[in-house]
Amino acid sequence: MPAIRALPLATLLLAASLTPAAAQQYPAKPIRLIIPSAPGGSNDVVGRPIATFLGERLGRQIIVDNRAGAGTMIGTELASKAPNDGYTLLVVSIAFAVNPWLYDLRGRYDPIKSFTPVAMLAAGPNVLAVNPSLPVNNVKELIALAKEKPGKIGWASAGVGSFQHLGGSLFELQAGVKFLGVRFKGGGPAMIDVVAGHNQVAFSSLVQTTGQIQSGKLKALGVGSKKRVPILPDVPTIDEAGVPGYEASNWWGIVAPAGVPQAAVDRIRKELAVVLTAQPVIDQFANEGAEVVQMSQGEFADFIAAELKKWQQVVKDSGMKAE
Repeated sequence: MPAIRALPLATLLLAASLTPAAAQQYPAKPIRLIIPSAPGGSNDVVGRPIATFLGERLGRQIIVDNRAGAGTMIGTELASKAPNDGYTLLVVSIAFAVNPWLYDLRGRYDPIKSFTPVAMLAAGPNVLAVNPSLPVNNVKELIALAKEKPGKIGWASAGVGSFQHLGGSLFELQAGVKFLGVRFKGGGPAMIDVVAGHNQVAFSSLVQTTGQIQSGKLKALGVGSKKRVPILPDVPTIDEAGVPGYEASNWWGIVAPAGVPQAAVDRIRKELAVVLTAQPVIDQFANEGAEVVQMSQGEFADFIAAELKKWQQVVKDSGMKAE
């Protein structure tokens, strides 16, 4: 066994003097990341790898806490009422900007006043996918079948105001069709249902659906982006496949309870900047059909405000109502 070398007294004193300060540095304990949807949904698919890589950078475990229900509002409200000490974070998506216009949030949370925007993570289009048992091979055939059987083809989504619901509603309006809408308490359960063939149609995020498409469990008819996506190069855009002007994309970010120390936000953003430029993360998101998006904290705050304004108008114009 090698001899143990005695440390100089000055070194020991310096180490002792640094210990209390180091204990106070953020983070000093595990962090909870609330994902307001069920496992398997797009929020979960994006949030979990971020939790893993960010935890490694911070040197602390990030514990994923799935709190599904009420169109993401249960988990969002829970996060809004958590201590604002930097140890609770929330994954947000397009539903965060839509729910205020569908539901009465008084007494629950305010999307602006209750939260501090932390960072944008990624964005990605939806994909129109069907169970292979449905006798259609492209968008035009689906439209024809839906017009032949109005209100009979089952369309599964994560609930009113979810990205899945918004994408499907937009398709119904622009294609002039009507599906049988079936709502679930999360994107994961909705996806399981379509894969099982209980319902036949889904308008879900590519990040949630790519694996099911590549395995042959679902058939992709079109993507909701302006141009084709590299992960599914043979799948046309819904626009070019028969619904001109159709476009639907989701986005994901992280917020914290209002009043969180800026030092904690700065540390998270510093490490996220490294995580989001790491090739494994870029590749993992790309493989799921999403693209990393980085913004300054101020830009992300402005983005959320713009999304709130945009979807307020969409909900009003469409006459969309909460169930």
